[in-house]
Amino acid sequence: MKTASPKKTELGLEEAPLQERVVVPSRMTAAVLYGSEDLRIEQIDVPALAVDEVLLRVRLALTDGTDLKVWKRGYHAKMIQPPAVFGHEVVGEIVAMGKRVDPRWRLGTRVIAANSAPCLRCYHCRRGQENLCDDLLFNNGAYAEYMRIPGRIARENMLEVPHGVDDHSAALVEPLACVLRGVHEMEVRTGDTTVVIGCGPVGLMFVRMLTRRGVRVIALARREAPLAVARKLGAAAAINVTETADVAGAVRALTDEGRGPDSVVEAAAVGSADVVLVVVEHSSLGYDPSRESQAFSV
Repeated sequence: MKTASPKKTELGLEEAPLQERVVVPSRMTAAVLYGSEDLRIEQIDVPALAVDEVLLRVRLALTDGTDLKVWKRGYHAKMIQPPAVFGHEVVGEIVAMGKRVDPRWRLGTRVIAANSAPCLRCYHCRRGQENLCDDLLFNNGAYAEYMRIPGRIARENMLEVPHGVDDHSAALVEPLACVLRGVHEMEVRTGDTTVVIGCGPVGLMFVRMLTRRGVRVIALARREAPLAVARKLGAAAAINVTETADVAGAVRALTDEGRGPDSVVEAAAVGSADVVLVVVEHSSLGYDPSRESQAFSV
């Protein structure tokens, strides 16, 4: 049977062939942030698209630490100003596209889209420091049935999800990318010893990614359950800080000649950094400014 060719609507959006077409309604359910701890489920208009934008049908959206902080504070100076649809970690499928969207994208394609994209023109972007972009574009709206992806993000930071990767795994791409960036910045070497403080999702990702690079990881946490997971993911040692009187001493005892770790990752998601300071002070890092960059906080 011959497949019908995609057609253009009056708005310049590409429609799917008849057997693949998704009827996009005019209204949708969304979670709208109005202020501090004020998140309302409402019926709103489905976002309209510019010629270079993409509309996703949301398959899965996650909540990360930034979302929690924004919900508590009621805003984010650069990322979201209420009232606005909330959420940014998303997996979805393309259901509509502007006429100038890159032809590599097809209706029905399952994708993940970052919540930001650099301008690629400013001073920092030209130096390869896109995270410092003077005009970093942010996007929210994952807590809804449909989500608009701005053109810049669709061009620079939208990726197709391989068939062998499920939605739950794909949705973790953004935090995993943060972990990989951190490991890169740490410049670890095979055989190094790294302390990972905190065994939540990000801390455990650090454990796994570091051990895969031949790093000996000492995991620190307050509960046994995440420490058990850290061991399964390759941690050479796991210390319960609530049951250890001298955490720094316990760490040093697990390192060569008692020198302490070569690097420290703080992934505890708490305001206090006392444990980090104690471990760093008594480690081989000491206070040597030339090694200051090896203490990495997330």
